[in-house]
Order: sequence, then structure tokens, then C-alpha cells
Amino acid sequence: MRTTPEQDELRAAVRSVLDRHAGAAAWAPLTGQIGVAALAVPEAYGGLGCGLPEIAVVAEELGRALSPVPFLGSAVLPVTALLASGDWDACARLLPGLAEGTRTGALAWAEEGGWEAESLTTTAGEGPRLTGRKEYVLAPSERPDLILVFARDADTRRLSLYELQGDEGEFTTAPTLDRTRGLARIRLDRTPARLLCADGEGVLARVRDVAVTVLAAEQVGGAERALRDTVRQVGERVQFGRPIGSFQAVKHRLADLYTAVESARSLALAAAHADAEPLAAAAARTVCSETYRTVAGEMIQLHGGIGVTWEHPAHDHLKRAHQSAHLFGPPAAHRARLAAALGLVPSP
Repeated sequence: MRTTPEQDELRAAVRSVLDRHAGAAAWAPLTGQIGVAALAVPEAYGGLGCGLPEIAVVAEELGRALSPVPFLGSAVLPVTALLASGDWDACARLLPGLAEGTRTGALAWAEEGGWEAESLTTTAGEGPRLTGRKEYVLAPSERPDLILVFARDADTRRLSLYELQGDEGEFTTAPTLDRTRGLARIRLDRTPARLLCADGEGVLARVRDVAVTVLAAEQVGGAERALRDTVRQVGERVQFGRPIGSFQAVKHRLADLYTAVESARSLALAAAHADAEPLAAAAARTVCSETYRTVAGEMIQLHGGIGVTWEHPAHDHLKRAHQSAHLFGPPAAHRARLAAALGLVPSP
């Protein structure tokens, strides 16, 4: 499966910006010059109306650079939730600002019990007013302008999607293993909100599949970069009077890693071109997560002592690989739903 010339141009433009602007400073040119915040937003709401293949291209480049910009957290998750909600008035009110990059967004989804719909306990009382605690919110250290929340009706227990009103709710930055991706907690105590969609489980299902598809592309980018840097290192690192890359055992390890990365890339592309169809998304999630963790672990091993120094990015790849593997549910959970859908095990 090949990328189009337009997608190749998008990749080159994103890579050029990331090469010139380090860290969070890349967000302004990425949104202002390329319009990455507008990719997922339909043209009717001021966006570019691109599909998941283009979003995956950007995600792969961001993963390659270990970029901390809020693309997944702000330009993908809340946009996907709003579009899946079917609340077109809310879309007209909220999406243009997200597309311009003048506003940031976040989706408060998971709780301590996990990411699955049945584990969510935040409730919506009369008002509606939300009560509960949300964890693992993809957000920078500053509070986003827009926060969407999944919560259950206190009486019917139906899962719905809400928009927090103003600056209500207690937003705090959470400590993370991965210093390149910010996470936050949100504490809600009868916090005012606006109902956007009563079919929260349908919205959550769509958001989950899009989230893991985009994350899979990001993981492929990180794995490819980690492997490339490792190949360069073994060509320069000398033991017993010769580069360690000349040893047959090392060559075999690198060949296995290359095969794993290219296989993961194929699955990630397939999921993106299938518009995050659930089975394709689950397969990409499972394989790409495990591939990135494997490559990052081998990167540490083959770099030797320098791989665990603070100055070298090897440890950042390892930390991002492990933290990303737990976002939106661990690979085992997606492997289980894939197996159930294929009839290999009984549905839970």
C-alpha cells in the first residue's frame, strides 16, 4: 500500500518543521503553516476535511520526532468525539477554533478502572452536573480551552458525552513515565456541563478505534526512528576491534526488527485506509504497540551504556513505547476483542 504524492508532500512538510522547531514550539508552525490541527475537521467547519491516511502520516512523523505537541489529544480525540456525537450545532460552535489552532481541546475518558465503557463511573446529575474523577487525559500542562467528558446518567446509567462549562472542574497535571507526552487528571464535583450526545457508547466506540489507529501510526514512526538510530550506532560502536554491526548475531537481530517494523507499518496503513474499522484498528493497535516496545528495548541494549544516559533519546523511546502501550487500553484487551470478533473465543 503506497502513499500518494500529496501525502508524501505532507510528510516532508511536517518533517521539515519538526527538524527546525524543537519540542512544543513546533505546534505554532505546524498549525499555522501546514494546518495539522485542521486535518480531521470537515471543510464545512473551517477544516481541511482530510481522512485518516493523512492524519496517520502526521502522527507517524510526530512519533518519529518524539514530539510533545498536542496533535492526538487536541486535534484528533475531541474532534472525533464531536463529529461522532452528531451535535452539529456544537460542531459549528467548537470545531472552527480547534481547526485554526487558536483553541486546544481534550477528551476526559478513562478512569482508574480503565478505558472500557463499562468501567466508567463518573455520573451526571440534575443540571447536568458531573461528579467523578478522570485520569490519563492527554493534555499539556496548561488547561485546554475545551474539555469533553464521558459520564453516566445518575438514574439510567446511560453513558453520554458532555462539554464542561467554562473553567469548571479541577485540572491537575499528572506525573508521567514519558516526559514527551503530558497527561492530566480532572476532578469533577457537581461540575456544570452541557449534554452533547446521549449515545455515549456509540461515540466512545468510534473514538477508541480512531485513537488506536492514529496511535499505531505514531508508534510505527517511533519504532522506525529507533531502529534507524540503532543501525547507525552499531556501525560506529566498536568491540573486539570491529563495529558490532559486523557480527552475525547483531545482523540477525536488526533484520528481525526491520521485518517487525515494516509489518507494523503495513497494519497501521491498512487501519488508516479502512477508516479505523474495528478489526483493523485492533490488529494495528496490538502489533504496533508490541513492535515499538521490542525495538525500543533492543535500542537500549545495542546502544550500550550511552543508551541509558539522560542526554540520549533512547530512554525516551523506551518510556514512550511503554506508556503508549497503556493508552486506550492495553494490547491484550484489543487482542481479546479481535479474537472475539473472529469467533476464536467467546465474546465477554
